[in-house]
Amino acid sequence: MSLPMFPATDEPGPSFTDVLRRVGLDPFGTFPRVPGGSAPAGPVPFEIRHGTTIAAIRYADGVVMAGDRRATAGSSIAHRSVEKVHPADRHSGVAIAGAAGPALEMVRLFQLQLEHYEKVEGSPLSLEGKANQLAQMVRSNLGMAMQGFVVVPLFAGYDRRRGVGRIYTYDPTGGRYEETDFHADGSGGRDARTTIKLGWRADLTRAEAVELAVRALWQAADEDSATGGPDAVRGIYPTVATITAGGFARVEEAEVADRFAAIVGTRGESS
Repeated sequence: MSLPMFPATDEPGPSFTDVLRRVGLDPFGTFPRVPGGSAPAGPVPFEIRHGTTIAAIRYADGVVMAGDRRATAGSSIAHRSVEKVHPADRHSGVAIAGAAGPALEMVRLFQLQLEHYEKVEGSPLSLEGKANQLAQMVRSNLGMAMQGFVVVPLFAGYDRRRGVGRIYTYDPTGGRYEETDFHADGSGGRDARTTIKLGWRADLTRAEAVELAVRALWQAADEDSATGGPDAVRGIYPTVATITAGGFARVEEAEVADRFAAIVGTRGESS
């Protein structure tokens, strides 16, 4: 496939989704549509795979993002090792909850959009601009959300202009909200938020923030059947990443496993 060419007076600008639409590809047009409407026609004829619990925590140097690895289809475990925390670009990340297929597609499109913007404009989009771009994508998915394909991302990054980590949450209509200190979403989000709320403080170190995120996912998995906890037999552990002035970096799986082992040991001693 050759690259599309546009005249200088009629080029689509830095929006990658606009480029797709100009060449006849609708990035959110996967399913049959109701004539004259924006939602798929008829009921969904299969079980939708859903991602579950994700969290983000501000700490002294930036933000920690975490997500469990389980995807469910109804009451069954559909997949045990889904990646729910992804880099959006060098200094931001996005975590996904909701319908797994559309969510992963949205993440890939979001990554391409940010890369396309930087190549066209010669500089990266501001953190707020990135959050707004993701809000537009969530809003574009509203017709699908009304049919059960709800995508609820969690966006976070390091704002190099302000020198702080920032966290943004969304609702299915594309509403964008900035959280001051932390947030957790998905089926186990309430239990995770409660755990984080009890342990959060403004001067958390990296080690303390990672431990708090791991503890929050442990508590969510203990209360919510759709949230996957650590699986030492299969070697599957939740994904944890940090976003700082140095960029997006995954926490080594060995460190995550050690954190969980310490939590299990503490619970065993107290029982």
